[in-house]
Amino acid sequence: MSAPQASPPPEEGMDAHAITTGISLQEMRPRVLKSDDTFAVLNRNGDALPFPGGPEGLYHRDTRHLSRLELTVAGRKPLLLSSAVSDDGAMLTCDLTNPNLPAGPGGAAIEKDLLHLRRSTFLRNGLCYERIAVRNHAAQPLRVEVALRVGADFADLFEVRGEQRPRRGRLHPPETGPDHITLAYTGLDGRRRQTRLRFDPAPARISGEQAVFDLSLPPGARCTLLVETNCTPNHVPREPAGAAFLRALWEDSRARRAAQGRAAGVVTTHGGFNAMIGRSRADLTMLSTQTPEGPFPYAGVPWFSTVFGRDALVTAWLTLWLDPALALGVLRHLAAMQATGFDPAADAEPGKILHEVRHGEMAELGEVPFRRYYGSVDSTPLFVALAGAWLDRTGEAEALRPLWPHIEAALGWIEAHGDRDGDGFVEYGRRTEAGLANQGWKDSWDSISHADGTLAQGPIALCEVQAYVFAAWLAGARIARALGLGEAVAAPLEARAATLRERFEAAFWCEDLGTYALALDGAKRPCRVRASNAGHVLLGGLAAPERAAVLARQFMDGRFQSGWGIRTLATDEARYNPMSYHNGSVWPHDTALVGLGLARYGHRAEAARLLEGLTAAAARLDLWRLPELFCGFPRRGGMAPTAYPVACAPQAWAAAAPIGLLGACLGLSFDPAARLVRLERPVLPAGLDRVLLRGLSLGGARIDVELSRAAGDSVAMNVPARRGGIGAVLVV
Repeated sequence: MSAPQASPPPEEGMDAHAITTGISLQEMRPRVLKSDDTFAVLNRNGDALPFPGGPEGLYHRDTRHLSRLELTVAGRKPLLLSSAVSDDGAMLTCDLTNPNLPAGPGGAAIEKDLLHLRRSTFLRNGLCYERIAVRNHAAQPLRVEVALRVGADFADLFEVRGEQRPRRGRLHPPETGPDHITLAYTGLDGRRRQTRLRFDPAPARISGEQAVFDLSLPPGARCTLLVETNCTPNHVPREPAGAAFLRALWEDSRARRAAQGRAAGVVTTHGGFNAMIGRSRADLTMLSTQTPEGPFPYAGVPWFSTVFGRDALVTAWLTLWLDPALALGVLRHLAAMQATGFDPAADAEPGKILHEVRHGEMAELGEVPFRRYYGSVDSTPLFVALAGAWLDRTGEAEALRPLWPHIEAALGWIEAHGDRDGDGFVEYGRRTEAGLANQGWKDSWDSISHADGTLAQGPIALCEVQAYVFAAWLAGARIARALGLGEAVAAPLEARAATLRERFEAAFWCEDLGTYALALDGAKRPCRVRASNAGHVLLGGLAAPERAAVLARQFMDGRFQSGWGIRTLATDEARYNPMSYHNGSVWPHDTALVGLGLARYGHRAEAARLLEGLTAAAARLDLWRLPELFCGFPRRGGMAPTAYPVACAPQAWAAAAPIGLLGACLGLSFDPAARLVRLERPVLPAGLDRVLLRGLSLGGARIDVELSRAAGDSVAMNVPARRGGIGAVLVV
């Protein structure tokens, strides 16, 4: 993702599309809702208020359709009692009361705390539904004015992120009717975008800026106001607002239950761990959008609520043991958008897998290059590697047959276009100055450097990308055999993997540092920097076993291990900064991928320490929700992780991180041919004395597996239930 920064860096080469807003999301602690291509960022009162650089509002397909939604009582801001998002992430409920209110026209003064207002808000099919229930707790009748102020700036999301535009389109005068307000804008792309608010009952007074309700409430009485905000151009209300609210709520609840029911469940003896996993599952359900090809997790709210190739592939990999259907949806959707030709303005080449898609006005006009952008060096090998991991998980080769031409094209890109100079390594270098300068997962402008801190000049070959490529060659071979394509297809792919392993060890290993170089620069000089990227080399299986042990010790010492997770850069490196985006911060997904790599080489106790750190972090964070990243300061007793100001929360691969790490700690794998779930030398993290995995699926069968701490560090297994022909085996 394009890296957020609070202010422009002093060096040349900064990202043209960095997030430069000075607003701290962590300071705001906003309430976030998302459904498919629509999301809302609201304050704790349930309002969206327009202030410079503020992200609050209702968004649809990268455009802010409401920049103001403000509830007042007799012209005053109500007092907050409580504010919470439901456990499933679907609904925001805000409990409010009145301050002391002066006498108004036709009414007496009202003492504070006599009116209770409950706002219930959720999203569905491009609409925002809100129910405002007002109840009189006074001993006498009350008459009060309740108003909603509204407004829409129709800002492109990149404008909200801080980009300046010399020209904008035209805002139209608001249109009103007895029960509705329509706000509209025609962009420079010629598209009309509009927001239509419908009210039930009809307000006493309505204008282009607000709807006013005059309420007369007997003692104990309650009235309900409904607000339906429509961001989609083709939706026409066909039923009363009350019926529409209830139907949409029922449909949304049913869809969420179906999505969660598709996946396995996790219950442990640790209440905090259960809360973290529950929030992760709810966030993944919320962030997943239904595409024609299947479910697809959008990257994060607010800045990245769209298709990101790398993020979705990593998220699917981390959750593969829990919900293999998500991975298949990701593979199919990315295959449908795979590049088929050359487009330098989009960094596209034949066979390349997408980096990012945007639908806003600036993308449509080419003011940002992300309408359909391919500037990611690792999405393509990750696509093939995930397909192989999905086959290993499910054994359902025939589901991959329609994807084989896309897998072949991706492998073709690796060989023909990814390896720019024919040295056997995949490098990146942008084809357009408007694109991302760095195109690995650490894609901020200053993330790839030499030991003295000077920035590496491209084309750049990242260490982890070579591991993904290694995994892709082997995955391609396994898929080819499973599809009956024969040794003529599979064997050359394995040979390329073997050659890459030999070349990689010679070019990347730094004996005196005890790690793999972060990258090779354009002159093939190694970037001798200790970075978390080396942990991804373990994940891909490219590292020599004896070097994995060296890396395991290094990742557990204080230079990398913050206590909350793995720092992206060791503390003794020149560019280390715990408050940076990629040079010393802690990313939950990065920590998880390092943990998966350690577990792959048998270091499950180390992976368990990483999971314990993420659990401790979540326990001190709002809603038990792991954010995109936090600062890399060391863990201190009684204190929460230091927040990164503009980190997204929820973020898909952060939500997936503890799920992936749990599977790694338990040594969880699947043998589809034998219809077995395997748990190889599992390690239970501190505080988890019992773990129950419910509904692990394989070939239509399901099994519950319970692991319990036994004598010493040993683990015992029990199978409480199974449905269909499936078994489990514990390897000790």
